[in-house]
Amino acid sequence: MFRYIIRRLLILPLIMTAVSMLIFAMLSLLTPYERASLYVQDISKRPGAIDSIIEKYGLNDPIPVQYWHWLVGRKDANTGEIEGGILRGNLGWSKTGKATVWEVIARRMPATAELAIWAGIPMILIGVGLGVISAVNHNKLPDQVLRVISIVGWSIPVFVFGLLCLMFFYARLGWFAPGRLSDWAMQVVQSDSYRVYTGMYTVDSLLNLRLDIFRNAVSHLVLPSVTLAYLNWAYMLRLTRSSMLDTLSQDYMTTARAKGLTERLVILRHALPNGLIPVVTIGAIMLIGLLNGVVITETIFDYPGMGSFMAQSALSLDVISVLGITLFSAFILISGNLIVDILYGIIDPRIRLD
Repeated sequence: MFRYIIRRLLILPLIMTAVSMLIFAMLSLLTPYERASLYVQDISKRPGAIDSIIEKYGLNDPIPVQYWHWLVGRKDANTGEIEGGILRGNLGWSKTGKATVWEVIARRMPATAELAIWAGIPMILIGVGLGVISAVNHNKLPDQVLRVISIVGWSIPVFVFGLLCLMFFYARLGWFAPGRLSDWAMQVVQSDSYRVYTGMYTVDSLLNLRLDIFRNAVSHLVLPSVTLAYLNWAYMLRLTRSSMLDTLSQDYMTTARAKGLTERLVILRHALPNGLIPVVTIGAIMLIGLLNGVVITETIFDYPGMGSFMAQSALSLDVISVLGITLFSAFILISGNLIVDILYGIIDPRIRLD
């Protein structure tokens, strides 16, 4: 197992290097004048100011040299200090966020992580649970009903379901307002008496013993979480059902029943451990996708996470922000896939023995 993990860890730098080259290739499509905004907060309109920035940061250098400086930074000839470099955490300046891209990520990521947790838990538990029920009751009434629900759920576009939820629960009933907190709760969170631990309001409110803030934060999470969970658990239900049906038809399942085991024990001891192997993989990848920021859902519900910021940056043609977040999202996705590979090897010993 240790050698299996080492092999997977050795692949990570190679993949990240390839991804960084691809992103830098997109960055190279910009002119030196446009790329000058990567290093500075504001470009002066004085004649020759932009040319001096291009010269200072070597934006007219050969592409391999620029790529190296983009990775590790460039030494200033006057001060001797190294400036820039994504390996040093410098992803550029975000015009949309009015801060560095890294500062925007640090500010927005807790919101997306909180939404991913609240949407991911019911997505997995409900999706897997209903998928098992559907498979065990194959072609019976529960199976038929759940198949219809899953097909409908998987067929509805996320923006349609989100808008329907918003129009009915908020516009008509006045429940579950968009955003992340109400105005009064936001004033409390931003006050000096409130201590920020994680940036996730449901967690910090409990640590600050503010149940009113917790209830308010949960009420704002309900609609976006339900939107993400419903559309994803419909897919999880179909995947779990298909995997469990394939497992239940195996010969060793017949052998287990022939030994006199009850159907409950057959399912729990033999069917579930084997049937959930592909479900674990897909479920983990779906959770990683939530962490990367769900653009449509966060935009519909005015939720200030990574996804809504990506949409704002794209609409504002803020290329630096888009590429910086893309690089960060790629790192999360690749790291997450590495974790999934390791979990897959733990669950199924045949994988790590290959």
